[in-house]
Amino acid sequence: MKIYNQSFTIQTVCGRPSYHDIREEIKTIVKQSNVQNGILVIQTIHTTCSFYYDETMHDENYFGDEYLQVDINETMEKIAPKMTCENQYHSPGPKHIEFGLSLSDPQYPAKKWVMLNTDAHIRSSIFGTNSMTLIIKNGEVQLGSLGRVYFVDWDHLRERNRTISILIMGEE
Repeated sequence: MKIYNQSFTIQTVCGRPSYHDIREEIKTIVKQSNVQNGILVIQTIHTTCSFYYDETMHDENYFGDEYLQVDINETMEKIAPKMTCENQYHSPGPKHIEFGLSLSDPQYPAKKWVMLNTDAHIRSSIFGTNSMTLIIKNGEVQLGSLGRVYFVDWDHLRERNRTISILIMGEE
């Protein structure tokens, strides 16, 4: 059995959930692995992000979001409204804010407002998953002609670099 690992980074956007069709990246990595039959596990360690599988919807708004993604955003806004000020939700509490301010990350300097993302945590918890498993058969990931794997970052507060890790296991 062969085991193959690879990761890549996605630059997200600010001001709205950030959707990314990662089908082509997945297909490329499967080819590079030379695995003919097996499984692919895709994961992110970022807690405000999700993967989901759906068909492409073709139509997009001016931001490049497919109409189904716009519908998802509108639905999630009803369930977990965008956090606009402190104390809108119970989280983050004073201990978490103190912890967050103690972190040192040159890309994301510690500021209280960057912790106002409780809506993103709720959305990722409801929507699901920070990992997904796909089947590889005859050297091809089984997605169908319209199937797409989407990565969404629900945290709209700032642009970020998000890492996606892929593990492939199978036979050559």
